[in-house]
Amino acid sequence: MLSSRGLPSLLRRGRCFFHVPLGSCQLQPLHYFWCQKKSTSAVQYNSVKSLTVNQNVKRPEDALYDLYSSEQQSAILQVLNTASESELSAIKVMRGKKSVSIIAYREKHGHFQNLQNLLKVPFFQYKTVVKVCNFILNPSEEGERKERKIQDTGSSMRFIKPEIERERLETLDSIVSIVFGTHKIAWAHVDRNLAVHDWQREKCGRFMKGTYIPAVYLEEISSVVSKIPEADLYILEKNGLSALNINLFPVTLHLRTVEAMLYALLHNRCMRDGQHKVLSMARSTVGKHFGLMLGDSRISGMDIVKQFLLQSVTQEQPRLSFSWDKSVHYRDLFCSVTQIREEEMYDSLLQAVAFYELVMLNNTT
Repeated sequence: MLSSRGLPSLLRRGRCFFHVPLGSCQLQPLHYFWCQKKSTSAVQYNSVKSLTVNQNVKRPEDALYDLYSSEQQSAILQVLNTASESELSAIKVMRGKKSVSIIAYREKHGHFQNLQNLLKVPFFQYKTVVKVCNFILNPSEEGERKERKIQDTGSSMRFIKPEIERERLETLDSIVSIVFGTHKIAWAHVDRNLAVHDWQREKCGRFMKGTYIPAVYLEEISSVVSKIPEADLYILEKNGLSALNINLFPVTLHLRTVEAMLYALLHNRCMRDGQHKVLSMARSTVGKHFGLMLGDSRISGMDIVKQFLLQSVTQEQPRLSFSWDKSVHYRDLFCSVTQIREEEMYDSLLQAVAFYELVMLNNTT
């Protein structure tokens, strides 16, 4: 008897099968009909499919070009050409070998000139490229939800700790924004009209060397605090590094130590009326305000700072204003070929601008 698996569906009746002998003349017409129908259908399907392919399918290179506007392509390329390997790894679909491949391609061929170049990178197929581009342009839904929560400041200003009253905001004359790294502390003294009065950084050469000796930290940080100008508020950057990350624990411990000492020294120096004058502002908040977030990481704000400097001498009403001599000094400082990137300085200035634009302007309108 022929197994039911070998019979065409025409011989099936619900759950029962009519078994027909293999050599029976009853099977031959059915077999002929089924084969002829299958052959005809295949020819028709292939013809339609061929016609559709010829009319509608584009090469991946052309499809990528049509997916994004020129402005969107420029934004994507900016990230791909400047982000570090760790920053690229923050994109979920680029973790592991893909982020390494991007860096290797840049080192060998230079910057990506267009999105089509991505298809030449190992491990990057069309679908992967589209996912990466979409993530850069529009972060995940969860990220957008968090951003909306941050932007919805209301009266609580959730990204500023501790909270302060609106009345105090309305009477502020100036702030000092302070950002610190592993070997530097930078500050920017900016008034409510977004004019920069002082913008400097101090090197702390004894940080992160050997054990965390309290006396060393106290001496280094006290020296810096003595040079920081007076202001109505002092804004400290709150870094998002987790103490649970074992590899980053020494850096996290250092940053928390500097933060605590700055808070204590500045608090004692300016605490006269019983009100808080030292606040913390989340680093990620500033990054989102300026579009510098790549996943959970922040890329450099150097280009934005250079734009501020250029606008201050070319525009009648710049976003941020410097005196002429200061703008020339900082332009020469940051454009020097041999100059080390001053990330703490960039970040201290961006934090000051973000504070005024997010907190001050939103609460005084």
